[in-house]
Amino acid sequence: MSNGSDVMHRPLEGLTVIDLTRALAGPYCTLLLAGLGAKVIKVEEPRGGDMARENSPYLGRDGITVERSHDDDISLSHLTRARGKLGVSLDLKSEAGREVFFDLVRQADIVVENFTAGTSDRLGVGYQACRAVNPRVIFASLSGFGANDRDGGKAMDVIVQALSGAMFTSGEPGQPPVRIGIPIADMLAPVFTVIGILAAIEQRHRTGTGQHIDVSMLGALTSFVAIENWSAMAAAGMPSRTGLTVQRLSPFGVFECKDGYAAVVAVHEPLARGLFAAMGEPELSEDPRFCNRDARVANAVELEARINAWSRQLPLVEVVKSLEAQGVPVAPVRHPEDALVDPRVVERKETMAVSHPVHGSSIDLRTAGIPIQFSGATTGFDDALAVSIGQHNQAVYGDLLGYNEEKIAALRQAGAI
Repeated sequence: MSNGSDVMHRPLEGLTVIDLTRALAGPYCTLLLAGLGAKVIKVEEPRGGDMARENSPYLGRDGITVERSHDDDISLSHLTRARGKLGVSLDLKSEAGREVFFDLVRQADIVVENFTAGTSDRLGVGYQACRAVNPRVIFASLSGFGANDRDGGKAMDVIVQALSGAMFTSGEPGQPPVRIGIPIADMLAPVFTVIGILAAIEQRHRTGTGQHIDVSMLGALTSFVAIENWSAMAAAGMPSRTGLTVQRLSPFGVFECKDGYAAVVAVHEPLARGLFAAMGEPELSEDPRFCNRDARVANAVELEARINAWSRQLPLVEVVKSLEAQGVPVAPVRHPEDALVDPRVVERKETMAVSHPVHGSSIDLRTAGIPIQFSGATTGFDDALAVSIGQHNQAVYGDLLGYNEEKIAALRQAGAI
């Protein structure tokens, strides 16, 4: 949405971000900043641009397609991740391109990059080089293993999920590891990067200087894995892999119904009694195997088998209705398509409609919004979207930096933009 006089201002308006990111982790970080009101200038290589432009599926005049058929077909990945960003083309490997980059840095508050560790320094556009032209700049590096990683390894979400141990937190004991279905490492590290940037902005208010923010995907995800006490559970003989249920909290997890699955939480005594009543077996509350929390945990396998024996006989809607009547927290396990159109998240703009800027969309396509509500501000995205590489060169290089037409044409002729 465009920011008009009839709406509250967004929190980060007035801040300028130079976005050197690509793929998902970095672009999601700058997407959050854009949705919070910052002016984000997305820098792409003049030839090729962000690799996300080549991600299938595509949206265009023929609707959704697996392969690009027309020049104006847009990858859904690019369409969603580039929202609210001005797009410029710039060759950072050329001397002329670096000169333009530093002109941008002089105007900027924040630079975000997610190159492999050490790449920005090798290109001559790292933190020290940016700091030399703008001591107030906040330079955020988001990499697989941290800015000091000596191996220079490339990290994709699945690699980080594997290394963090996250894949062995789900799934049944003795079964293969389970990849989390959303790119959790790619999404989690950018959130920490935004937190770091905002903290650095606050510190800059006091010191007047910027600093380098360094976030690793492996560190971000592993810190979440570490919230559980894996060694302690192993020492106590508790299973570390949870599968559909968490037996150390039993009954807690997903149970099978005749036509779907229900998520149920009945950890505490009133909830357990409500579950047993819904099952038509209130006497289980007095059974020594299930009469208190420790007993239920110790006998979790048997308890879960009894719950499944009950729930499998009933339609999902009846299981949910019976448990709700007893005050037991329960929810149907939904497909993502259904979850994204939940009126609660739609009303709060936590998911948002997305469409082709020219051809629209014949189906209800939903994508991520900004899941934060402010009492004195709003969130959302400006209309900017770089459909083509370098679409906003004139607006940025001409209007923002003050380059005349001759200089822009010379840069283009030299291949710098």
